[in-house]
Amino acid sequence: MKRVLIVGAGPAGLTAAYELLTKGKDIEVVVFEETDKFGGISRTVDYKGNRMDMGGHRFFSKVPEVNAWWNEMLPTQGAPSYDDLKLERKATLKAGGPDPEKTDRVMLKRQRVSRIFFNGKFFDYPISLKPETFKNMGLGTTIVAGCSYVKAAIFKRKEKSLEDFYINRFGKKLYSMFFEHYTENLWGRHPSQIDPSWGAQRVKGVSVMAVLKNAIQKKTGKKSGKVETSLIEEFSYPKLGPGQLWDVTAEKVRHLGGKVLTGSKVVGVRKDGNHIVGVTYEQHGMTLTMDGDILISSMPIKDLVGGMNDVPADPARIAAGLPYRDYMTVGVLIPHLNLKNLTKIKTIGNIVPDNWVYVHDRSVTMGRFQIYNNWSPYLVKDLENTVWIGLEYFCNEGDSMWSMTDEDFAKMAIKEMVTLKLIDNENEVIDSHVERVKKAYPAYFDTYDEMDKLVEYLNSIDNLFCVGRNGQHRYNNIDHSMCTSFETVKAILADSNDRSAVWSVNTEQEYHEEESNDEVEVD
Repeated sequence: MKRVLIVGAGPAGLTAAYELLTKGKDIEVVVFEETDKFGGISRTVDYKGNRMDMGGHRFFSKVPEVNAWWNEMLPTQGAPSYDDLKLERKATLKAGGPDPEKTDRVMLKRQRVSRIFFNGKFFDYPISLKPETFKNMGLGTTIVAGCSYVKAAIFKRKEKSLEDFYINRFGKKLYSMFFEHYTENLWGRHPSQIDPSWGAQRVKGVSVMAVLKNAIQKKTGKKSGKVETSLIEEFSYPKLGPGQLWDVTAEKVRHLGGKVLTGSKVVGVRKDGNHIVGVTYEQHGMTLTMDGDILISSMPIKDLVGGMNDVPADPARIAAGLPYRDYMTVGVLIPHLNLKNLTKIKTIGNIVPDNWVYVHDRSVTMGRFQIYNNWSPYLVKDLENTVWIGLEYFCNEGDSMWSMTDEDFAKMAIKEMVTLKLIDNENEVIDSHVERVKKAYPAYFDTYDEMDKLVEYLNSIDNLFCVGRNGQHRYNNIDHSMCTSFETVKAILADSNDRSAVWSVNTEQEYHEEESNDEVEVD
C-alpha cells in the first residue's frame, strides 16, 4: 500500500485527498494542516454568529469536473434562500435540490455585483469598458482617456512590466485611474516592478476601441445600437461561507479512511537524493516524523524548499527570494451603511448590492471591503437590523500594519470608514473582529522571473507534486487549484511522475474562468 502525504487542508490538498481515496486502490492518505480550520485562505471565520469570508470567494468555473465536484459536496439549492423569499426575488433553483431554510448542506446561487469606489462614485469591477464607466468619468476625462488609448495603441510598449501590460491595453489615463494605485496597494510594489505575466493570467479579453467609440457616440447623441451588457453575474456560494465546502470535504476524507491531522505544521521534508522519504512536523509541542511514498505539497514553495535537505544553491536561492503579500481584515458590525442603493437590485435594508467593493481612494490605505450580507443571508446573525462588512488591507508579515494590535488596527480601519463616508462616526460600530492571513497572494517580482529554473529542480524530485496557489506560486483561483490536484491524482494513479499537466493548469485558456468579455480582472 502506498502512503501519500499531503501538506495543507485547503482546496488543493483536500481535493487531492478525496480524489485519491475515491479513485485509487491500496492508497493511504495523510493530510497535514497547520491550523484547526479547513480551506486555507478559503476558510470561513465564525465570530459570535457572524461569519467572515477570508478574501471573498465566488464559486464559478467553466470546468465541468469542478462544477460536478462542488455539486456533489454541496448540492445546488432547490428552494429560495431567506432574502429571496423576503424580497420576492427570482432565484435560480435546481429541481429536487435542498431547501436552504431547512438544511445547511446547500450551495446557493447568488447575484454578483463588484464595483470600484473612486472619487465617491461607483465603477464596475472588473473594469467594464462601456458607456456607464465613461459617464461617471465625465466627458473631459473620457476624451483624455480615449486619446491616451489611441496613443498607446499606436506606440506599443515592449512589455517588460505589468505597467507596460496595462498601458498597452488601456492607455496611460485609464491605467493611472484604475490600475496603478490599486495594484501598488495590493502588492506593495509599483506596477513597473511587477512581471507582466501576472496581467496575462488575470486579464480577460477586451475591445477598448469599440467601447470608446460607442461611449463617444452616446455622448454626442448618435445611436450605435445596444452596447451594454449586464453588470450582474451569477455564482455559486456555500450557505455558510467557502470554508463550509472544505469542512464537508474533510469530513468525507475521514469517512473514507483518510487521516486529517490538524494543528500539524510540516517543518521539514526529508529527501534521499532526488526522492522524498518523509516529512517532519510539529504537533502539540512535539516534533514528529512520518515516512511516505509520495508527497503532494500545497505549502508555499519558499517553505517547502527551505525545509528540504541537500538543496543545490541556485534553487535554494530562488525559492528563498520568492515574495508573498499578506493581508489583514477587520469584520465590522454596524446598524446601517451610508452608501445609497441606486441600482435596481432589491436588498434587505436597501443596502448597496455589492459582494465586494474595491477602494481606489488615495486618502485611505483600505484596499477593499466586503458586504457579507450580500454573499449569503446566513452569514449574518441579525440580517434585518445589522450590516456585517469586512475591511481588507494588504501588507507584509512583520511590517508596521501587521505589527499593530488588533485594537489599534480596528480603530484605524474604522476611522477610514468615516473618511470614506461609509458611516458618520466611529460610535456607530457595534462590534469588530480582526483576522490576519499569511501568504495570501504569491507575488510576481524578485526571484519570480527565475521560476522556470525552480520548477525544473522540483520536477527532478521523482515523487513530489506541487499543487494549489502557494504550492505552485501562481495566482490560482479555487477551480485552478482543484485542477492541479485532479491532474496530480491522474499521474499518481497512472504511476507516472510526468508533472507537465499539473504545471500547465492556469496557463492554458481552457482552464481560465469565463467572464463577460468586456471585463478586466485586476485582482
